[in-house]
Amino acid sequence: MEVNIKPLTEEYVDQVCVLEEESFSMPWHKESFLEMIANENACYLVALVGEEVVASCGLRHIVGEGEITNVVTKNTMRGKGIGRQILLRLLEEGAKLGAEAFTLEVRVSNAPAIHLYESLGFVSEGVRKNFYEEPTEDALIMWKR
Repeated sequence: MEVNIKPLTEEYVDQVCVLEEESFSMPWHKESFLEMIANENACYLVALVGEEVVASCGLRHIVGEGEITNVVTKNTMRGKGIGRQILLRLLEEGAKLGAEAFTLEVRVSNAPAIHLYESLGFVSEGVRKNFYEEPTEDALIMWKR
């Protein structure tokens, strides 16, 4: 299975929206992805198998820090290393934008994601109480410095 990682374009926004709706209780709207595409201080990537979006994630560069958003892999494609591949590429692209440190939030119950982030050098540095809704849950704040 060949995975192609590339920047998000309008062509793939609808698929990313569907992927988010399948995975998140509070998915982003189409307009948010279009704003990321247009933002020169942001990077949003998709992982494709053929023409199907199987993973996506984004980053906003703010004064030397990369805020990672919306990391998602299609349910049937999890555990195949695609999340790792797309995140490694996102870290590279973030560094090109000038990010020297990276941060993200993750549900405290999402052990597979936490394990992936830790394997990439992220460490837990705090908790945001009741950060997530539907269901209400704390977020672990992780940093890679």
